[in-house]
Amino acid sequence: MSSYNQIVEDCVSKLGKIKIVPVLAIESVEDGIKMCEILNDNNLKAAEITFRTDAAEEIIRQASKKFPEMVIGAGTVLNKEDLHRAFNAGAKFAVAPGFNPTVVKEAVANNYPFFPGIANPSQFEQAYELGVRMFKFFPAEQAGGVPFLKSLLAPYKHLGIKIMPTGGLNTTNIGDYLSISEVPAAGGTWLGKSTDIEAGNWDEITKLVQNAVKLAEKF
Repeated sequence: MSSYNQIVEDCVSKLGKIKIVPVLAIESVEDGIKMCEILNDNNLKAAEITFRTDAAEEIIRQASKKFPEMVIGAGTVLNKEDLHRAFNAGAKFAVAPGFNPTVVKEAVANNYPFFPGIANPSQFEQAYELGVRMFKFFPAEQAGGVPFLKSLLAPYKHLGIKIMPTGGLNTTNIGDYLSISEVPAAGGTWLGKSTDIEAGNWDEITKLVQNAVKLAEKF
């Protein structure tokens, strides 16, 4: 096994113990730290901080130092510059909604655990050829959901790959994804919605996180 594969496997192993990874778009650093504090205190020790806001890089930097036990990653990483910004800030993994060969090659060259988004066999095979072994299936529900994902994975089961579905998942369907052997973890897009964070609905967010932890314990 290459050193890159080992690094990715170690990261995936950690995410596999957590099961549900909150996907967060947060506008302020203060709110980002508060959200990570709630996650950490309630034993949901992972977060994907998306690069869709100007605060993302600094949230990752501060949260990674404040909560070193958490597996904090960067989402919506679309170019080489953001890839380096994310990992220089302390991200332990990065994901993208799509497959960009340029970003994948840069990640492999720098030993960055990077999970590109795929939604069809051609994208999967191209990414696999470049060294990817952990993928993001996005947008999961809109792309065909569990039936499509199972069909997509069927020809590649012998490769030992892993995949993290994200997009349209919730408490009623995430278990169907986590029951697939190639799915170590899934993106929890319902946790920490921007509207709740901006409104300061921390008690409601805490309840959602606690329920997610109980749900994850079943898998």
